[in-house]
Amino acid sequence: MSPTSSSSTGVEGKDGIVIMSSPPLIDRRLKNDSSNDRTASSTPATSTSSSPRLQPSTTPHHFSGFSLQLNDAITSVEVDDSSNDDIAASNCNSVVIASPASQKSLRTHNPIRAIVDPIMAHSVKCGKKRGDGKDQISLALGDPTAYGTIPPCPVIISAITEALQAPGMAAGYVSAVGTPEARHAIHKYHYPNADSTSLHNEKGASNIVITSPDDVIVANGASGALELGLTALLDEDSVLLVPSPGFPLYQVIAESHGARVVHYDLLPDQGWECDLDHIDRIISEEENYANDVNTKVVRGIVVNNPSNPTGAVYSEQHLMQIIKLAEKWNVPIIADEIYGDLVFGGNSFYPMASVASKLGYSVPIITASGLGKQYLIPGWRLGWLVFQDSRHGSIQNVKEGAQRLAQVVLGASRLAQVAIPAVLDPSNALDRASITQWKENLYTQVENQAALFCRLLEECQGLEVIHPQGAMYAMVKIHVHLFDEDIHDDVSFMKLLLEEENIVVLPGRAFGKGREEEGDTPVFRVVFCAPEDVLKCASERISSFCSRHIV
Repeated sequence: MSPTSSSSTGVEGKDGIVIMSSPPLIDRRLKNDSSNDRTASSTPATSTSSSPRLQPSTTPHHFSGFSLQLNDAITSVEVDDSSNDDIAASNCNSVVIASPASQKSLRTHNPIRAIVDPIMAHSVKCGKKRGDGKDQISLALGDPTAYGTIPPCPVIISAITEALQAPGMAAGYVSAVGTPEARHAIHKYHYPNADSTSLHNEKGASNIVITSPDDVIVANGASGALELGLTALLDEDSVLLVPSPGFPLYQVIAESHGARVVHYDLLPDQGWECDLDHIDRIISEEENYANDVNTKVVRGIVVNNPSNPTGAVYSEQHLMQIIKLAEKWNVPIIADEIYGDLVFGGNSFYPMASVASKLGYSVPIITASGLGKQYLIPGWRLGWLVFQDSRHGSIQNVKEGAQRLAQVVLGASRLAQVAIPAVLDPSNALDRASITQWKENLYTQVENQAALFCRLLEECQGLEVIHPQGAMYAMVKIHVHLFDEDIHDDVSFMKLLLEEENIVVLPGRAFGKGREEEGDTPVFRVVFCAPEDVLKCASERISSFCSRHIV
């Protein structure tokens, strides 16, 4: 018997079972009353899936070659007859089939969204609608292109234009790990002296690790690169160390795979350097309590340099200390370097992989980077991973795993990848000069905006700015004891600032900092990429806000 349509939301088969389309239109709450013959009884799962299985009251039916299997991904619920007259009329014994969300999706939570979205849900952006003329100013979004004051690097635009005018228009599929041209350019960018290193190794040096374009994977943005690398590295119940405060994406990715995240402290009074003693204690405790001495529990340490949200830039000496600690515990380092050499104030950027090479390649380094923030094309989603193994061959399997995982989504856009060799390995002197001048202008403007905004915020009562050294962010301490009772932490500060001045900042809690149980001084993060007139207007409103609430 072929199925007949019972409503716009389901198909009715024999014995009155209604197969619902997604999403079902009725209450999904399960009824445990065994006397109700319309609710299937629960039985233990017999497959390898961890999802519960509900056993239907009838055997599976085959409809025109389609097999209805009520198993791991199926839940049956009681039908409220009044909620859908069509279903109720079809058969009094109808059962609704609803698919639950996967366990991975249920483990995926973004701390920023969880904190900020409820606060932003009722905000009014337009000053006219608010009645005070204060249009919303966002100091929260880490998008350097948001105000359009600086266009992307012109060499990138020219390269894409030429690709679109060429035969084929870069429209076909390419390797899942990236185009050969892009991978070669990325490798050359990270290892400018690769040829001389190879020659040195041929002379018998035993402590040199030779990398090649085969160690590069082009991904869908630096976030996609991190997701790829961490997925290849982590298993359920393994541990990833991430900074606090830190970019929450590391935690989101790791926990979505069932791994555990442990936060290590950054030291605000020491330029947000990593608390090495804290890292050492964490790894010692985790490994000592491991059930299997042959299985490594701590799979990696994430180091973000330059840092989001702190704006910190680490010295070469500090990076060496981190590497030596990782060597002690034989733990790989995941180096998030998306901001690259976007530094100022006389600071210098040292790639983690380069520092590791100076120490004899004792620790494997997985570098995640991209063009988005350094060349102002974040929406083009161009990122990559570079695997630099230790001299012991520690992460060869991880690299091969990432290469297999890359085949799931086939990497970044082929057209967008044209931009990578255009700026990382320009073919002529004119382009090289244009890129150099453009970057100098960009970095000068970002530095000037940082200096201006930090100086203005320092004049606000009750606030203390921790000056950034790079990237596009600064952290600001809130001395809550100086404010009235309406401001008692970073979240209340953000909420009231939005309500009263229509200014959006991100509380430190969104980055794992400022939780009340830690006793930390609350902080909030600001982005200083807006034009100077916007930054001045924002600082005036913040100053007025602080003055009203100071005691």
